[in-house]
Amino acid sequence: MDRLSVAAIAAEVRSGAQTAEQVARDSLARIAAYDAVQPQAWIERPRPEDVLAAARALDTRLAAGEDLPLAGVPFAVKDNIDVAGLPTTAACPAYAYVPDETATVVAQLQSAGAVMMGKTNLDQFATGLVGSRTPYGIPACVFNRDYVSGGSSSGSAVAVGAGLVAFALGTDTAGSGRVPAAFNGLVGLKPTKGRWSTSGLVPACRSLDCITVFTGTAADAALVDTVAAGFDAADAYSRPPGPAAPNLGAAYRMGVPRLDQLNYLGDAASERFYDEAIARLAATGATLVEVDIAPLLEAAQLLYAGPWVAERTAAIEDLLRTRPAAVHPVVRAIVQTGFGVSGLETFKGLYALQDHARAAQALWETIDVLLLPTAPTIYRISEVLAEPFALNANLGLYTNFVNLLDMSAIAVPAGYRDNGTGFGVTLIGPAWADTALLDLARRYEEIRPMPAAPELDTAGKPQTVKLSVVGAHLAGMPLHWQLTSRDARLVARTRTAPTYKLYAMAETTPPKPALIHVGEDDGAAIEVEVYELDLAGFGSFTAEVPAPLAIGTVSLEDGTTVKGFVAEPRALSGATDITHLGGWRAYIASLA
Repeated sequence: MDRLSVAAIAAEVRSGAQTAEQVARDSLARIAAYDAVQPQAWIERPRPEDVLAAARALDTRLAAGEDLPLAGVPFAVKDNIDVAGLPTTAACPAYAYVPDETATVVAQLQSAGAVMMGKTNLDQFATGLVGSRTPYGIPACVFNRDYVSGGSSSGSAVAVGAGLVAFALGTDTAGSGRVPAAFNGLVGLKPTKGRWSTSGLVPACRSLDCITVFTGTAADAALVDTVAAGFDAADAYSRPPGPAAPNLGAAYRMGVPRLDQLNYLGDAASERFYDEAIARLAATGATLVEVDIAPLLEAAQLLYAGPWVAERTAAIEDLLRTRPAAVHPVVRAIVQTGFGVSGLETFKGLYALQDHARAAQALWETIDVLLLPTAPTIYRISEVLAEPFALNANLGLYTNFVNLLDMSAIAVPAGYRDNGTGFGVTLIGPAWADTALLDLARRYEEIRPMPAAPELDTAGKPQTVKLSVVGAHLAGMPLHWQLTSRDARLVARTRTAPTYKLYAMAETTPPKPALIHVGEDDGAAIEVEVYELDLAGFGSFTAEVPAPLAIGTVSLEDGTTVKGFVAEPRALSGATDITHLGGWRAYIASLA
């Protein structure tokens, strides 16, 4: 299903090109069809007849001459945000209640013409960045359902990523409105704290929580922001707007971390996509400024290793004391630690945060915007179920400090891995830089074509591995049958990065080469073929590789990495250096 556009739908409904009822029927049909794939994206939906009645009421308002900026636009709401008449569960059935009033932000969106299609799944009590901490089923990445959707706003990201609605509300305390955007190829706007009302939101950390939005483009996020933003006197944490940062001009300063502070947890694709995003933003006029993000990373540790975990405890204290078994075991293990936080620890944490905030403020004197990976990598659902704490923490490496240090942020897509999962980067600014970040995100999208999103994973995507071969397994060579017998598919004929030497090993039958990584000073680019095998085929192939050869990781000339043949040092005993020939085929030809 193609993704829906907020701006396009609103323009068509306002112009009369289609009615709000027609749009609602289309969204209902999309939702019904995707229920065969991921019904767990939702926790609660209104009756279809109620959705259509709301849409017809909008058509009547439009016919009467009302100006509705979001006319007919279908949207979803994370189920820790109140919608009158529908249960709010925060993904905990024992906590559920039916509110009499709709959350302020939701009411503003509905008043502007948006049509609420349902309430979405989440990590329970918005505690998690993976989407797996819920009793309602685990939402998965829309492009590869073996992988996490990201959380805690998992269902909201799936609803937009799968094209079911045009936008969806999430929340963000530690990255929950940004990490799912990255994995599902979306824009995720995390406004300045207090810019959007949090009235009607089940708190995670009330002093840090933000309601957020997922959209397909920065322009769509900006349109939603014009409706949702505003001071709410009923919300103690709402703030009158501060001075808005001006849009960045043709030349601006963009901070990037020191190389030793960038950690992709071994994900080479993430590193490549981040570098490409830097180049894309440089084309918009950015001057790169290397900055020290250590104070930001240290501040991030306060969120779970400091006293702020007690704020999560306070939010569900009664449930934890009276019905602890009703809380998801992973969430309970985290949140119950807040009972042990002392007043002394709290003040020490506040003092430490103030020091980090002063360092962060100084950062904005040297740069206009900070660019970071949204998440360093992504994990399979099976992996986060096996190791629910450490892997979740890894995903928050570059997000956890933002609300603590009162920053604004917008996550944007930056590429798709071979397995289909998305990688994103986040533009971060000081408080009240929201509109400037939205404008820069638009420029980022428009400077050159954005990476094309993969097809939705609707039938289950087979897991595959790319393998480079350099010698006897090349097409037409004696051992090529070991690939064809495993249904390997040729992906590319290419070359390695110019960092390798190629040797003809001595006394091997059939003749085989050894590929050795030597670095840029002494290496050359060597011809290879890249094949794709399923996991079982790759495993059985690898098991048959004889010493001194082995399967490792090979860098290609386009900057990507794949699995491939490498060799132990003993492979060079009696071997002949044939690097100058550029590849094994040329060597075999030279023997004729």
